[in-house]
Order: sequence, then C-alpha cells, then structure tokens
Amino acid sequence: MSNKRGKISFGKITLASTNKEDADASIVYGFEKINTSDLPCSSKIVCEADDKSKLEVTEVMGFGDFGKKKARAFDVQEVMQQIVNQKLKESDTLPGSVPQTSNDSDAKEPLITELKNSDEDADSDDSDDENEGILDRIPCSHEVTMTHGTKAVVALAADPSGARLVSGSIDYKLLFWDFAGMDSNMHSFRSISPCENHPIKHVEYSHTGELILIVSGMAQAKVLDRDGFEKMECVKGDQYISDMARTKGHASSLTCGQWHPKDREEFLTSSSDGTCRIWNINQALEHKGLMKVKGKNGLKACPTTCNFNRDGNLIACGATDGSIQMWDRRKIFVNTAYMVRNAHSSGEAVTALSFSYRGSLFASRSNDGTMKLWDLRNIKSPLRTATNLDSRYDETSCVFSPDDSLLVTGQSLQKGEDTGRLLFYDVSSLVCVNSIEASKSHTISIIWHPKLNQIFVGCGDGIVKGYYDAQKSLRGATLCAFKVKRKIKQVEVVSAQQIISPHVLPMYRQEKQKTSKKRLEKDRLDPVKSRRPDLPISQGSGGRVASSGSTLSSYVIRNLGLSKRVEDDQDPREAILKFAKDAAENPYWVTPAYSQTQPQPIFHENKDDSTDDEDIGPLPKKNKNA
Repeated sequence: MSNKRGKISFGKITLASTNKEDADASIVYGFEKINTSDLPCSSKIVCEADDKSKLEVTEVMGFGDFGKKKARAFDVQEVMQQIVNQKLKESDTLPGSVPQTSNDSDAKEPLITELKNSDEDADSDDSDDENEGILDRIPCSHEVTMTHGTKAVVALAADPSGARLVSGSIDYKLLFWDFAGMDSNMHSFRSISPCENHPIKHVEYSHTGELILIVSGMAQAKVLDRDGFEKMECVKGDQYISDMARTKGHASSLTCGQWHPKDREEFLTSSSDGTCRIWNINQALEHKGLMKVKGKNGLKACPTTCNFNRDGNLIACGATDGSIQMWDRRKIFVNTAYMVRNAHSSGEAVTALSFSYRGSLFASRSNDGTMKLWDLRNIKSPLRTATNLDSRYDETSCVFSPDDSLLVTGQSLQKGEDTGRLLFYDVSSLVCVNSIEASKSHTISIIWHPKLNQIFVGCGDGIVKGYYDAQKSLRGATLCAFKVKRKIKQVEVVSAQQIISPHVLPMYRQEKQKTSKKRLEKDRLDPVKSRRPDLPISQGSGGRVASSGSTLSSYVIRNLGLSKRVEDDQDPREAILKFAKDAAENPYWVTPAYSQTQPQPIFHENKDDSTDDEDIGPLPKKNKNA
C-alpha cells in the first residue's frame, strides 16, 4: 500500500490504541503513521472489527497479543532490593532478633559482602577441582593378573567397548579375554596361532570392534573377525624386485600396523623392506597406497613403527636411523609433509609414536633411552625430553592418558634391577610423577582405555597386568576381579517321591530308586540292554559254524538230519569209502537217475597182460574205397 509521498509500505506492523476516547487513532504502515480518519469507510470498519474481536478474546481468556514474544527485562537494583527486604523479614521473624532501623544503603552492604564471599567460595571450589592431584587421576588402586604364557607379551589390544582384550606374544599365540565371562581365575576363552611359527608383533582392533589386525614376523598381514576366524590375508610381494613400488605387497617381515581411526575398511602396515602400505580389506591382492621411507643418504630406511593421527589425515612412521617422517593422507605420497631427521639417535629404533587426543601433540619412544614430546605446529625441535628410559624391545609403547595430562611408558630391566616399572610423566613438564612396579621383568606394551579408564600392561615374563580404580573405572576388569567360580553340583532329579516301606509284601514292594551311575552299572551286566555281541566259541574256526562242527562238511552233514555223528578228526576220504559197498549194492543218488539213459560201458581188453599199453599201436584206419 502506498501513501501520498509515494513510499512503499510493507504491511501493518502494529495497531495503535483502540480506545473510543482516542479520536486520533492511527495505524502504522511501513515507516510512517497513518491516521484512521484518512482511511476509507471500509478500512475503518475492518479496523473496528479487529479491535472488537481482540477485546472479546481478552475478556474471555484474560490475555491478548497472541503470537507476540516480548523480551524479559530485569532491573538489577529492583532484584537486589527484593532480596534485601526478604532477608530483613526473615531476620525479624527469628526469635530474639532485634529489628534494624538502618537505611537501605546500610542493609545492602552486608548482603553484597555475603554474596561476594559466596562467589569467592564457589570460585575456590572450582579451582580445587581443576587443581586436583595428578596422582588421583591414575587408576591404580587395584590390580589383576592374567597369565598369557612364559614368553614376552609384546602386543595388546582392547576393543572400543572394552568388553574384550587380545594379547599377542613371541610364542606365536594370540589369546582372547572376555571380561564379562571370566571369573577371578582370569582364564582366556580362546587361544590360536594365526601366523603359524611367526611371532606376533602388533595387534589392533578396528574402531568398530568387528575386526582385528594381526602383524607378525611374516610379510603378510592378516585380518581376523571378533571370534578369531580369518577374514583376509594380504598378498606377498616379489622379493627379487628392487623397486618396491612395482610389487603388490611387502617383500620382507612386518614391523607394525594400525587401523584407520574412521574408515573401518582401511589399515596401514610397515615393513623392513623400507615401505609403508595402505590396504583395503576388500582388495587383498594389491595395496592401496605406498610410501617409501628414505634415509639421509637417499637409500631406503627400515620403518619400525607407524601410526595415524586422530583424524586419519596424517601418517607417521619412525625408522631405524632415528628419523620421524610424516605424509599427508590427502596428497600424493611423493614428498613428506613433516620430516625430523635427527629425532632420535641413529641406529636405534623408534619403538612407538602416539598422538594426543587433542591432536596437536605427539610423543615418540626410542631404544636410545629417551621419550620426547613434539608439537606439530613447531616440529623442528622437541618440546620436552625424558631420559634414562632403558628399552630392549622394538615394541615398547608410550601412550597418552584420556585427558592428555599424563604420558605413560614402560621401562626394561637395567643391570642390577629386578623389577620392571610403569612410569607416568606430566605432559606440561615431562617430569615423572609416579612409578608402579609392574612385574619382575620388562614392561613392554601398554594400553590406557579411555572408556574403561583402566591400564593394561604386557610384561616380559608372559603376564598381563590390569590396573583400575574402584570408584573411577567402569566395567572391564571390575566385572571379574571378585567373581568367584561356582562349583557345579550334579543334582539328580527324582521323578516321584520315594516311599520307604520295609515290611511290605514282595509283590507290592517298589524297586529302590538308584542313582544314574548304579543304574548304568546294572544295565552294563544285562546283555540285552548293553547290546553285548555274541561271545567267541572255544573250538572251531569261528562264527556260528562251530556250533554244528568245526568244518563246513560237518555242518552240512549235521543239518541234513543224519542220525550218525561225524567226528571232526575223521578222514573225510575214509568216511566216504566206508559207504562204497552199500552204494554199489543199493544205489540211491546217481545210479537210479542215469539207469535208463546211461550207455553201456565198453572197456578195452588186452590179450597179453604182460604187454604194455605203449607197445599197442593205434587201430588201422579203414579204407574209404572198401
């Protein structure tokens, strides 16, 4: 709607007072007030109708201005005055109180002082919470011991939920621990050897907890499911090719491996062939990405550890020449994004690289006896360094606490010592604030689970130590630490209640109910219930034939119904010839059958018995013409 000045209006914004006494009522359109007297009659009627409807709703409901939200305005002085008046009333109502006649300014001063004191107390409580003792953050009030074997446990992994733990050792075995299913005896529920006769170097759960990455002394990494069944095995590269970029897999033994923190199908491995490779579980026949680790002289260097940062965009590895090299995951792996050539002593392996949860800091551990804290924003030199940390294993760990306030590492046994220690360092100063005696051997692999708030340590004598706090730790080892194994009682169920009546008649006497063991023993003696086979006979050639005779002929004769018994030791030829005279005089079998059809036998007669058969020549042939 446009006004006389030609300006464009944007509709009705507010409505002026609707009292009838106000003759100069006006409506605001756009940026200018317009008197209702200037409006045509129809517009006046509409405005009056709107005003009447609003008045009616206000009278019925008790409020108006639907759909309008007004900002609440607070007057600090008024609020303070109300508090002062309330305090004065309470003091007056108390027994024995004297009413105060001071002015408002005098009453305000003690109240303001009281409020300031309460604020200071609250601030002091907050500061006490923030300055809580750093030792109280370590969950070490209780401990449990799990026995893996007799060899060093160099690999530990816990699933993200904290329900299971996996331990790997140089004895080639991988043990699965289920906290919900264990009791205080702490026995694993499964033991496998996934890589045959190759020592386990590193194990890692994926961020979903469904898959487990196994890194061993062989050149092929394996992926297992949650129950330990193999899902995938990487391909092995050609060891006779000098350029590792032209091989589809690692050509030498593996050293470390890690899952991508966000992608459940991608993982990273490092090998002594001088490369780090990225794999996908759906593509086992070829690697997905390749990074070559090179030394200062341009030749290949052996990577000993590798890791992703918290968001997975950065890949870091430590080499045997003491260098730390990093690549950006979002770029090609030709040049490194960060390079610290002299991070540790040359010739000593970098055993672990751990990134903080905040992402800007990371720590490195080496066999040169040092642990260093670095900042990615200024990576040229370490922030702080901890020394005198002996390490004999290439798998010695260093991890951050879940709140990034502590840095934990293990220490191997030194000369003259008999106890391996777990050391806790303050990140702000890298000063050792606590030391725990873990075992009588080296302290190697360490896990500080963020959800459970529990620490698990793998030791050189084949045991796994678990530390927790009864108040600050959840689930995990707390579920089985005090669970007692129940003895299995063999309860025999009786179908009916037994009535004992010793003087009853035998015909009404019930058979005494026996236990299952006695019943089985009795059934064993019954040849029918036990299905006993036929016993062997004492004489004869075996089988049921010997029941009628030791030979087949005796069996046939006896089953023909003959009354005469044939002895088994009798000569069968003599027994048959004994009946030769009777057979000739009274033929019964053969002769009657052929008596009518049998030809007359004609035998050759010799004239001279002294003449041999050889002297008698053949008969002369008849002449055909005769």
